[in-house]
Amino acid sequence: MKTEPQITYKGLDSSPTVENAIRKRIDRLDQIHNRITSCRVTIELPHRHGRKGKIFHVHVDITVPGAEIVAGREHENNHAHEDVLVAVRDSFNAAQRQLEDVVRKMSGHLVKPEPVKLHGIVARLVPEEGFGFIQTVDGREFFFRRDSMASNDHWNELQPGTEVRFTEHTGDKGPFASAVSPV
Repeated sequence: MKTEPQITYKGLDSSPTVENAIRKRIDRLDQIHNRITSCRVTIELPHRHGRKGKIFHVHVDITVPGAEIVAGREHENNHAHEDVLVAVRDSFNAAQRQLEDVVRKMSGHLVKPEPVKLHGIVARLVPEEGFGFIQTVDGREFFFRRDSMASNDHWNELQPGTEVRFTEHTGDKGPFASAVSPV
């Protein structure tokens, strides 16, 4: 890498273990694209009044000629990220996938498009059977199963009228949804 990475800690003290893990991940990114011109990493422990568990947020911002990669801007609280090293791993994995896409585009290879997330509401739910239907604004219905949820924790939050986002698929029996999560 051409410049020294900027590693910032917010709401927690710096850690040699975390910094070492970050530098190893940056070295791996440098092997994918050796012209990284800047890398900024922020490890944040947001203040959470009266809640159990400390969930770390790791943001990675990388610049290469012709592209900027930003990873770790998820809005959901992932309880696996109560371990700072898991949060570092996940954010850098996301950055690595984006960097690989940039390299493929630069070399002229096709890049698989990101699936489009749709919005809808839970129209019907059959909790004892583990499935339901989502209706979109345009009136289309999508079947989904409990194991189609982005997180099994969200299944118990669902009820008719719950707004959700999901990825659309077409199956033998019609449209179905995956990666379903409440908004």
